[in-house]
Amino acid sequence: MAFGLQAHAESHVRLYVSNEDSGEIAVVDPDAGQVLKRLSVGKRPRGIKLSPDRKLLYVALSGSPNAGPGVDESKLLPPDRSADGIGVVDLTTFKVLRTLPGGQDPEAFDLSPDGSTLYVSNEETAEVSVLDVAAGKVKGKVPVGSEPEGVTVRPDGKVVYVTCEGDSEVVAIDTVTLKVLSRMRTELRPRSVVFTKDGSIAFAAAERGAAVTVLDGFRHKAIDTIKIPIEKGTLVPPRPMGSALSPDGRHIFVSNGRAGSVAVIDAATRKVVRMINDVGGRPWGIGVSQNGTNIYTANGPSADISVIDLESGKVERRINVGGHPWGLAVAAGE
Repeated sequence: MAFGLQAHAESHVRLYVSNEDSGEIAVVDPDAGQVLKRLSVGKRPRGIKLSPDRKLLYVALSGSPNAGPGVDESKLLPPDRSADGIGVVDLTTFKVLRTLPGGQDPEAFDLSPDGSTLYVSNEETAEVSVLDVAAGKVKGKVPVGSEPEGVTVRPDGKVVYVTCEGDSEVVAIDTVTLKVLSRMRTELRPRSVVFTKDGSIAFAAAERGAAVTVLDGFRHKAIDTIKIPIEKGTLVPPRPMGSALSPDGRHIFVSNGRAGSVAVIDAATRKVVRMINDVGGRPWGIGVSQNGTNIYTANGPSADISVIDLESGKVERRINVGGHPWGLAVAAGE
């Protein structure tokens, strides 16, 4: 199966990985298969993004105790609200420059195309915080719905989509007025959303629905459902979590959580064209190399990163990074 991969090699690829348990960012060389650096950034780093100019790295930090499904929250330690924020890392010096406010328990976020604004999901308060990066201040908060998580700005910067796990909805917000434009029903428990390059279509990965809901990115309504197949011999059904777009815009890659797999979806036909199995323990964060030859997954329980060759669909290597990796950002280094 041809994936339209670019022929030239990509050198000096770097992965920036948020390690939720250890409070670190790990810098990984996926070709050498090793961790190059580690930086302590604060409590529970999860969502992670590069600035448009690739000079800064942003990471969501949270003082809320880690509470997975089924955990009795009454037995957890009290939250440390002073630890909440968005850490800003200078990638030249690899030091934390400052921590910006990001609302209560920031989990995931996205940036405006010019890098001036951050849109941050606050799961505990059911809202999105809108942050002016230069001023270092929250300029607005938008109530969205129960358990907001995935945040993605449409490529033109005019609309931001937010997944609300508890309501099984994606909420569309006008980035100028900060008004809610639409609430779109999805399959159960949407975790992430990714747009096509022209912004006309969005794909919302729904964990408990074992599916991806297809959304009209301009009319803001659900238009299709892509079911992720259950592979023969697997004990756990697919749990769609993270999502990423290929550089050529032709494919959507979806990490399937406890099923330990990645689904490859043709963006035009809206069909699953490949399943890549045995990736690692509960892959969540997912990224693509800039030349489209590799995809990478952050596998929390197995404490590693998988490097997957897209042409063959094989896991080339798994790199131990420790600390329960959650999210990752992909960049070409120097």
